Amino acid sequence: MTDNIQHVAVRALAWDLAADIYLPPGFDESKAYPAIVSVHPIGSCKEQTAGNVYGSALADEGFVVIAFDASFQGASGGEPRSVEDPVFRAQDISYVIDHLVTLPYVDPARIGVIGVCGGGGYAVNATMTDRRIKAVGSVTGVNFGRLMHESFSGYDPIGALDAVAEQRTAEARGGERRVTQYLPTSPEAAEEQGLTELDLSEATEYYRTERGEKPGGRTEGLFSRQGSAIGWDAFHRAEVLLTRPLCVVVGDRPGAFGAYRDGLEIYRRAASEDKELVVAEGFSHYDLYDQPEPVKIALDHLIPFYKKHLGR
Repeated sequence: MTDNIQHVAVRALAWDLAADIYLPPGFDESKAYPAIVSVHPIGSCKEQTAGNVYGSALADEGFVVIAFDASFQGASGGEPRSVEDPVFRAQDISYVIDHLVTLPYVDPARIGVIGVCGGGGYAVNATMTDRRIKAVGSVTGVNFGRLMHESFSGYDPIGALDAVAEQRTAEARGGERRVTQYLPTSPEAAEEQGLTELDLSEATEYYRTERGEKPGGRTEGLFSRQGSAIGWDAFHRAEVLLTRPLCVVVGDRPGAFGAYRDGLEIYRRAASEDKELVVAEGFSHYDLYDQPEPVKIALDHLIPFYKKHLGR
């Protein structure tokens, strides 16, 4: 795995995004390389699966890969903190591409994107409107808008929007901010609370232990800014706008976050003439974050996919 990493600041709307550029072996700055933007999951950061697993592996195959912290999260700028706004999340990808096209060693005609979990939904959404993206990969991708509209709002989106509006008014008047914690504090706490659902328990095991825990991963969201997500849909107009080559990777052990469902949906709906669905049999959403066997299944398809569509 590559250890040639550059830490850079990418200018976004009115703040900087913290990003890591993974460079391929034998990197020569006089050459022009294909590049891939790697988008982290909900509540995650650039040092987790998007960077240290998929970013590093793709760099080893000859791509320049850039993983970044979302606006309002990790080491990136933006206030208030811990905002998970899908509109900003998708726009962040375009700001990162703005940075890539200024680098002399990046070929602007060979840029792709990959996303993990919620990052997969954002990657798909950005590809529909930013034509600089030539190929998109989604690893256990989740449509965060669908998730917020359904289970994360208690299947009562209007009631949730009313509560968000009330909380935002309270904060605008100086009230205390309300931050939603997505996960229990530890696997032990999850067990004590009877939270045994597959995705929830495995997320806790990943994010709340040494396996995946990183300082920038906060697994939380500011409640007063969740309205945008409740009304958002990562796949809106995919039948018309998603024409770029698409590779969707899912595990066939589905959990409550819905990656299996969302993966099959976007594969079906995408207008892409070249699209591939990869099902990692026997594996779950969080297995695809970092476990060697399912990650290998994903990469065995993603690497030739990007080499075909971004070239060498």
